[in-house]
Amino acid sequence: MAYLASTIFNIVTMRKALLLATLTLASAVSLMAGDNITISDITTGKYAAENLRSIAPLAGGSHFAQINSDRDKILQYAFATGEQTGVIFNIADAKGATIVSIDDYKASPDGSKLLICTDTKRIYRHSYTAEFYVYDVKTCQLTPLSKNGRQQAPVWAPDSRKVAFVRDNNIFVADIVSGEEQQVTTDGRRNEVINGIPDWVNEEEFGFSTAMVFTADSRHICWIRYDETRVKTYALQMFKGLKPENDEYADYPGEYSFKYPKAGQDNALVNAWSHDIDKKQTTPINLPLPHEGYIPRILPGTAEGDVVLCTMNRHQDTLAVYTANAATGECRRLVTETVPKYIKEDVLANLLFIKGGMLLLSDRDGALQAYLYTQDFRSMRKLTSAAYGVTAIYGYDEKARKLYYQAAGVSPMEREVYVVDNKENVTCLTKRKGWNRALFSSDYKYYILTWSDMHTPYQCDVFDIKGKKMRSVVDNETLIRKLQDIEMPTKEFFSFTTSEGVTLNGWMMKPPHFDPTKKHPVIMFQYSGPGSQQVVNAWSFGSMGQGGMFDIYLAQQGFIVACTDGRGTGGRGAEFEKCTYLQLGELEARDQVETALWLAKQPYADPDNIGIWGWSYGGFCTLMSMSEGREVFKAGVAVAPPTCWKFYDTIYTERFMRTPQENPDGYDTNPTVRAEKLHGALLICHGLADDNVHPQNTFEYTEALVQADKDFKEQIYTNRNHSIYGGNTRNHLLRQIANFFQEHLK
Repeated sequence: MAYLASTIFNIVTMRKALLLATLTLASAVSLMAGDNITISDITTGKYAAENLRSIAPLAGGSHFAQINSDRDKILQYAFATGEQTGVIFNIADAKGATIVSIDDYKASPDGSKLLICTDTKRIYRHSYTAEFYVYDVKTCQLTPLSKNGRQQAPVWAPDSRKVAFVRDNNIFVADIVSGEEQQVTTDGRRNEVINGIPDWVNEEEFGFSTAMVFTADSRHICWIRYDETRVKTYALQMFKGLKPENDEYADYPGEYSFKYPKAGQDNALVNAWSHDIDKKQTTPINLPLPHEGYIPRILPGTAEGDVVLCTMNRHQDTLAVYTANAATGECRRLVTETVPKYIKEDVLANLLFIKGGMLLLSDRDGALQAYLYTQDFRSMRKLTSAAYGVTAIYGYDEKARKLYYQAAGVSPMEREVYVVDNKENVTCLTKRKGWNRALFSSDYKYYILTWSDMHTPYQCDVFDIKGKKMRSVVDNETLIRKLQDIEMPTKEFFSFTTSEGVTLNGWMMKPPHFDPTKKHPVIMFQYSGPGSQQVVNAWSFGSMGQGGMFDIYLAQQGFIVACTDGRGTGGRGAEFEKCTYLQLGELEARDQVETALWLAKQPYADPDNIGIWGWSYGGFCTLMSMSEGREVFKAGVAVAPPTCWKFYDTIYTERFMRTPQENPDGYDTNPTVRAEKLHGALLICHGLADDNVHPQNTFEYTEALVQADKDFKEQIYTNRNHSIYGGNTRNHLLRQIANFFQEHLK
């Protein structure tokens, strides 16, 4: 589906404004007529919003590339006009090899070639294997990157003539010109040694899938090596199942085993290496690594023969950035960042090297702000002062010396896009309250702004850098019309102060045709994890996203649906977010109970029929809240919940809890220990193939409930992972949740 459109004329703009006004009015006062939605409407995407899809700014100008809806072409467009200005790749015109469709692509640094990705097979959250092909833009020749098996995590060399990739945990370098394929490592083996790609826990918790880079002169390939031999194995039992079927398990179940370091257990041993491609010589990089520390990033270097490596201690409160000479393996420390408690994952995700030095986010002053380190790395200065913190760095215009970023500058529940110049003059590029994010052209002359709020699906428009609107890209008029035909609940924000003096923010949906004189059952949804936010003025809000469509469904059944971001959640600075350190679940559960008590005092809420539910961390907090001691919840649903943090992985858990050996009391504050205190009807759901929050969590917890003589219901999903989807699975799951609350809260 293409998301490009020519400039909207005045009459269309007027119609869109009328539609938006109508939708907002519907959200505010409820329509007097309309249809109810179904769960299958939600899971089949009937009310899914359009958004930007696969747009990649092209280097050196104001154009971008996009795969077409048929996935057989890569087209070039102008930012300003949306006009198609070229065909970068067309399957029908390619010579040599043949492929069926395009999954993704990577342009070479000089733009003369493309890596075309097809036949993708997912591994974990970020990783996948695929068949990659090299396409010569000038000759239209399409050639397999390798004929020796599927590839993973390919990386272009700066000279555009070499590509490094991983196969079976080993690194290979393909010379595009000569056609030669050089094997760099030979020690890679599944569940033992990994070269050039992170293991499960590093991929999941540090958010990256490639652990190798070339030096700027293209002479060396450098990588992180993971020795998993001492890491314990977790095994998931697999069955034949349906959609898809695993015929190999038709008679006997099988097993998927992988290395998963649980809190306090052994991690993979990590180190870094360099390989001279011409000399075929491998050199260890002498990286100073803290005891049991991490290497969460390897990046292109700031000098010709260097690479950049980041290290972090196991407690994750100190980040060090080094430059390494690939030829000698010697390292020089550039920056050390130490903060109280832990360094947020946003810091690594937004690390940016520029000609003038380095940009680094830090919450040393109470909220994440951008700091500029000079080229000699001996001094730094603060560039931003966003009230509630910087949330994303979009890029740095080297020529104009301007930083473009997203921040919560007005409210924790909203986002704006800003630019700050070298003299620290800040300009807000967005005008509408709500959630704003931007994609800039490589020359920073234009940007696509995506805006939404809780009433309005995504609106994507192109602006020039002076703020003039050039055209509309996505307006979601079709969805807006559909939403006019359904019974819309009232959506509103609220805030209150708990008995402990903490002010919390929340949102609420009241049923269509709401009668404030009647008592309504209440369903509370929350996630509650460190740094997360559910109470946002954005179309992505709601228990299942999509404009809160599942919550709208529940409201149409007569429920009030509410959500509160308790202590530990994001958008309100480091003190609010990190106050749950070493005691996950304790304060979060208190705040959900306090929310229920506040709701129970409202004249329109039924104090005897309040339920709570959540997924993943939200499932954990559901169980903690139902066993907090104050018996306010009549029913709850926990989906894929962690039930004891010693079962979860090292990097995430120890970031907030340290190890079980260091913090036994913190780890003993969990739903399993509190099983005897569980109050209310409980439904617990889990996927049997959940590689993230293992089924062990649910099995051990439900055994504790059995021994505590607590009744509960359990729903198990065969061969499903943490997201619990595939075939009719998601439809079935949401129906169980809705029916459970219908049974127990009415």
